[in-house]
Amino acid sequence: MQVENMPNYGAVPPAEMAKLAEQAVMGKAKKHPEVTLILAIMAGIFVAIAGMFYTVVMAGAQGSPYGLAKLVGGIAFSTGLMLVVLCGAELFTSSTLLLMGKAAGKLKMRNIVKNWSLVYLGNFVGSILFAVLIVAGGVWQGGNGQVGLSALYIAKAKLGYPFMQALVLGILCNLLVCLTYWMTLSARTAAGKMMACILPVAAFVVAGFEHSVANMYLLPVAYMIKSTAGPEFWQAIGYTAVDFDKINLSYIVMNLVPVTIGNIIGGGVMVGLSKWFVHLRAKG
Repeated sequence: MQVENMPNYGAVPPAEMAKLAEQAVMGKAKKHPEVTLILAIMAGIFVAIAGMFYTVVMAGAQGSPYGLAKLVGGIAFSTGLMLVVLCGAELFTSSTLLLMGKAAGKLKMRNIVKNWSLVYLGNFVGSILFAVLIVAGGVWQGGNGQVGLSALYIAKAKLGYPFMQALVLGILCNLLVCLTYWMTLSARTAAGKMMACILPVAAFVVAGFEHSVANMYLLPVAYMIKSTAGPEFWQAIGYTAVDFDKINLSYIVMNLVPVTIGNIIGGGVMVGLSKWFVHLRAKG
């Protein structure tokens, strides 16, 4: 027998999750631009924190079993989405779900693009701010330079993708990220929302999918390390700057463009529009 006034800890059913998602989408669109920008900067910092966590966890992991090391790193990276969900920040990848509002006839495309631009800018500012602090604080020098080497390895791998591969990896990434966000709507407790974040986020990290906001931190921080590191760092890690020649501004832009487009397709179209069609369109 259910006790009166006791909380319901059961999962929210899919149809109700779709309604919650639509409400959340409309709430995002109605925020004042200054509020949206500040929340977006916070989200950029939160994802950058996760990127820092991932980079440190992966330091010295080159000799470890590939899948196991990536799994541990992926679990660490899920911290970012936990912070975004529980602290209420504005993340570009989840903002792609605003396409639901367009499908419902409640939002115009110009309003969606305006929101995306503001959130994307805020995410970038937050990511760069945190990257500057990490480099200035010398965090990358940890482990006799292994943390910095980890950052360089991660960026080098990401910057080696051709346009179409980066686009597809961006699609796959935000398919998982937006499904993760969708799953958090089913949870009625903070612990449940945190648990919902772990495995899907770890899955996209393990598979090497591409997240535009994560790359706003992971790529620039590697560029900053490469640009500021002295001879003692390169001697300690046994590499030179030439070994990471693709870590430059032009390659960073060439990564972010296809990954961002892919994120819009994977999240806004594959998750947002499909869920709207299944659960909301039929109800008029």
